[in-house]
Amino acid sequence: MSGHSKWSTIKHKKGAADAKRGALFTKLGRELTIAAREGGGDPDTNFRLRLVMDKCRQFNMPKDNIERAIKRGTGELKGAALEEILYEGYGPKGTALLISVLTDSRNRAVAAVRRVLTRSGGSLGATGCVSWLFDRKGYISVEPEENDPEELALLSIDIGAEDVRIESGLVEIFTSVEDFQRIREALHNEALKLVTEEVSWIPKSTTHLSDKETLQNMNLIDELEEIEDVQQVYSNLDVPDDLLAKYEAQAA
Repeated sequence: MSGHSKWSTIKHKKGAADAKRGALFTKLGRELTIAAREGGGDPDTNFRLRLVMDKCRQFNMPKDNIERAIKRGTGELKGAALEEILYEGYGPKGTALLISVLTDSRNRAVAAVRRVLTRSGGSLGATGCVSWLFDRKGYISVEPEENDPEELALLSIDIGAEDVRIESGLVEIFTSVEDFQRIREALHNEALKLVTEEVSWIPKSTTHLSDKETLQNMNLIDELEEIEDVQQVYSNLDVPDDLLAKYEAQAA
């Protein structure tokens, strides 16, 4: 999506601020627990767990917090049973939203999501109503620094990336889910500055709205991600660079 990389960077900065309040640590702890529950507590054999642990270290999450969350997942410590849910819905003017949730109370989570959507002119939809508009892909954004962006793009294609885009001063790399870890490790071996590394829902096409409507949708996504049970929100919203700059200035 246009502006996806830059918006991810803004969210990354916001994540650092959330970490100071402890809000992000709660979300990361839940991700660790689910990953350990599904694939075991060894990051060498559990790729999903390793990816979340890397993110935890990126935000300086205390080691004790990481270990406790993993032990809850493996059953070594008691904890609330978490459920992983992907809600689908619409933002203002019909933008498509996928809302990733980890919760110990489905009723609380859906009520909070529906309340925020309704208040902002959106709505919760049925399963399958918008997910067909997205592909599940590995997504990596790289800050070129002293490197030539075109050379980084060629390198990414050579090591198996499905698509590469140079946008907003970043190199965006899209991979299959199966190749994501291999390509991620290859880029790390090149000592590159990776800004975002995640398995994500990427829109097949984007929706263009007026500046006012675009900002309205961006604010809605922020509100949804403020909900404790919501891990991340994906959208098919097109976000032009000038609006991203304005949005970042407002959030500063």
